[in-house]
Amino acid sequence: MEKQNNHIHGHNCAEIIAKVKPLMPSEDVLIDLAEAFKVFGDSTRIRILFCLFENEMCVNDIAEVLDYTQSAISHQLRILKNAGLVTSRREGKQILYSLSDNHVRTIIGQGMEHIQE
Repeated sequence: MEKQNNHIHGHNCAEIIAKVKPLMPSEDVLIDLAEAFKVFGDSTRIRILFCLFENEMCVNDIAEVLDYTQSAISHQLRILKNAGLVTSRREGKQILYSLSDNHVRTIIGQGMEHIQE
């Protein structure tokens, strides 16, 4: 490769570094982002999120759809809730779960689009 004055075939490294470096989030923010994506790294949690993408549901309904035990679903819902991806509300004796906001809906939707390309 031909290198002259920090240029590699018209690529100005110093200029690019000066542009990108100030835009980098702090290490703490990047760690939080990595932790958030770890939550998406479990297929059971993804399946639960996909159920909730379609409709608000209770633990029993999710367990039935996914053919899991209620305790397994409850455990995963706790993780999703702690990560801020799922919210719950009480309706009578039932607790109904849903995606916490449209950001989660967008992540699931775009993830599906990406793998179906």
